[in-house]
Amino acid sequence: MLTGTCHCGSVTWRFTADPTQATACNCTICAKAGTFWIYGTEGEDIDITGPTTAYKRADSGNLEFLHCPTCGNTIGWRAADPDNNRAALNLRLVDTPDTVMNLPIRHFEGLNTFTPLPDDGTTVKDLWF
Repeated sequence: MLTGTCHCGSVTWRFTADPTQATACNCTICAKAGTFWIYGTEGEDIDITGPTTAYKRADSGNLEFLHCPTCGNTIGWRAADPDNNRAALNLRLVDTPDTVMNLPIRHFEGLNTFTPLPDDGTTVKDLWF
């Protein structure tokens, strides 16, 4: 199990699955937030506690990006469709970074083509600085 906390401690998350990779996306939101995503299902292997604010892009309202209203950290995202429980957590907020350093990074081209890129052997520790 992994846990994570925003900078001020108001929002926490819990991930009960065993992550096999983290995603680095280059879309305009992810690139600006500097996130690494781990994916799951809210209410099953993802739990978020504490107050959050949601942001939906005007040009693509498929996702709600969740932020701490106090410190502004990006907590994760959830599907905007209430019938879809797919969600992701920002791995950068993990409480124990040493436990995820060897996870492979899956690069995702979210800016133009919305496609995964070939694996290149990069791990979280290669990009965590």
